[in-house]
Amino acid sequence: MASLQWLKECSKPTLLVVTIFLAVVLKFLMQEKLKRRKLNLPPGPAKLPIIGNLHQLGNMPHISLRELAKKYEEYKEKFAYSSCSVPSVSTGYNFVREEEVARLIRRIAESYPGTTNLSKMIGLYANDVLCRVALGTDFSGGGEYDRHGFQKMLDDYQALLGGFSLGDYFPSMEFVHSLTGMKSKLRYTFRRFDQFFDEVITEHRNSKGKQEEKKDLVDILLDIQKDGSSEIPLTMDNIKAVILDMFAAGTDTTFIILDWAMTELIMNPNAMEKAQDEVRGVVGDRKVVQESDLPRLNYMKAVIKEIFRLHPPSPVLLPRESLEDVIIDGYNIPAKTRIYVNVWGMGRDPELWENPETFEPERFIGSGIDFKGQDFELIPFGAGRRSCPAITFGTAAIEIALAQLLHSFDWKLPPGLEAMDVDNTEAFGISMHRTVPLHVVAKPHFD
Repeated sequence: MASLQWLKECSKPTLLVVTIFLAVVLKFLMQEKLKRRKLNLPPGPAKLPIIGNLHQLGNMPHISLRELAKKYEEYKEKFAYSSCSVPSVSTGYNFVREEEVARLIRRIAESYPGTTNLSKMIGLYANDVLCRVALGTDFSGGGEYDRHGFQKMLDDYQALLGGFSLGDYFPSMEFVHSLTGMKSKLRYTFRRFDQFFDEVITEHRNSKGKQEEKKDLVDILLDIQKDGSSEIPLTMDNIKAVILDMFAAGTDTTFIILDWAMTELIMNPNAMEKAQDEVRGVVGDRKVVQESDLPRLNYMKAVIKEIFRLHPPSPVLLPRESLEDVIIDGYNIPAKTRIYVNVWGMGRDPELWENPETFEPERFIGSGIDFKGQDFELIPFGAGRRSCPAITFGTAAIEIALAQLLHSFDWKLPPGLEAMDVDNTEAFGISMHRTVPLHVVAKPHFD
């Protein structure tokens, strides 16, 4: 009897907690029901109290969002805006691209007849181009790249930006970041970048007499700060933020598209043959591809479009927030609604594309669809006034490098490796990298 009485007493708090929990859930569900009656909200999955739909995102949100979208076909994306604060960089800095492409080709050629880590080579190229245009510094050539741990800083920064942040969804729970160590990691990473940029800016201030055509992004920003020509005063923190954004967005786009372009072409020999025949037919016996050759490379441009469709660098564009209540297609979109555009899902939508999971550059031959923001089925850089302004810079760096890679080498996988064996697993983040580098055999086409 004593034990039974003890059990009854212990169960009272438990029953109380359960009762309160059920009451909260019921109240939440009733409020949601009333809210939906009052507002004609777009159809979507039922939400849980407090956490809403976060439990349905999983480790690969772009895939989860596509699966949810399939269940709610009635609601389609009618508009798309992205945020990309990378500044426009002069495309007249052609000699940098040409020199870095030449260095990329030399690095790859040195590995033959062995295998080469093509992903690493492409990554060095993307970073070198941006370092020279933005900072005027040749990091990988002069050893500065390793001394500063530059790639590690970028990797850490990308991981922190792309990771799940509880405080973004629940501001009241920001303290959790201190417990998980995220806040200390952020401070450490930004402190390293801050020290690095201080060195770079000091070097630029001490350099005198640089020719106008040789000025890099830091020179230009310091000139703007000095003469006060900007409508809004440019602080040193503003300059550092612009440079950091440049690296965060500028290097990844070039790297990811080139890495996936070579991967898909090597896995699809017919497409590789078409692309190489076109480039070699245009360039002829010349060993070096010139920028004037690029407008004639229609199939190669179709390959790049297909890569942007299948493997957009940012699978889900940076979020936007509605400033006021709006109505779209009869649905109420409340103010402060956070909007995510799943460009990865749009690129694989069977209603927009035939055979959406298949690599077919031919779909863009004779098509007017481009990725510049005017065709909403293909918007890897976003669209509208807040689309990424670095499209021209990124595209130029991609096209000249891909054309030269196709022209200079005959490509194949390492002995014993078939296309089906290539590991194409991707890691989700603010940008989406392949988790396993691409190793290939690159036989020089010219003796």
